[in-house]
Amino acid sequence: MSRFKGSRATAKLHWNEMDRIERKDAAQLVAGQQGLHIVSVGSPVPRRKQERARAKCLRALILELHGFGVTRLCLEAREKELNARDIRTVVTTRQTALPKGTQIRVEHMPGATEPLLWISDIVAGVVRAHRQGDHTYTELLGPTLLDFDVTTDC
Repeated sequence: MSRFKGSRATAKLHWNEMDRIERKDAAQLVAGQQGLHIVSVGSPVPRRKQERARAKCLRALILELHGFGVTRLCLEAREKELNARDIRTVVTTRQTALPKGTQIRVEHMPGATEPLLWISDIVAGVVRAHRQGDHTYTELLGPTLLDFDVTTDC
């Protein structure tokens, strides 16, 4: 994805740093990938309750992914303590909301070293643009995009 000049020197692609042409190119690249792009969107998300909202969205996402037979989830690495929270959310969801014996593995990877996480950033940007009234990129992804709302109760 080196054709995108808008990215910082972090070696990671960032939707928010792309111009409209780069965003369209990125969405077209994602549309060319096999698979389904699933996004859980939580609201409301007050600034002081972001971790709670993230946990609710992660739980909902795990339930959805389970329905598609997904057994491995790769998340962008954050601080050690926050990564541990994500892992606890996955374990709790597996133990309390999924059939006994369900296997789902979660791992954290630095965003700059895992290009598949760049796809996640692009898809999240597409969904955000759509919810703000710009359907250009959503039309490019078409039926490969599944986004759903999560009530966070925050």
